[in-house]
Amino acid sequence: MECRIEDFRYKEVVNVCDGQRLGYVCDVLIDIMKGSVVAILVPGRCKFLDLFWREDDYILPWDCINRIGGDIILVEIPGEYRRGKREKSPWFTWQFDEKRK
Repeated sequence: MECRIEDFRYKEVVNVCDGQRLGYVCDVLIDIMKGSVVAILVPGRCKFLDLFWREDDYILPWDCINRIGGDIILVEIPGEYRRGKREKSPWFTWQFDEKRK
């Protein structure tokens, strides 16, 4: 079975240990030197009215993936999830950088 990284965005991630639905894949971490996928990222849940703040993203190692189906990814993570903050770049920095040149 072949799959593009783009196709991962439409797959839901479920932990088989506790049955928790984590969400949909938003990004993939790739080790460029080895040429392999290291982990998949799933955005954290919304905190306030599903609008404003989000929890930290789930970082799910590639080794924890059991199965990849047509519309779902089954992972096995028995303990705590590894979390990470998404790097944010302000949208206005490019305007100031161009004016300085």
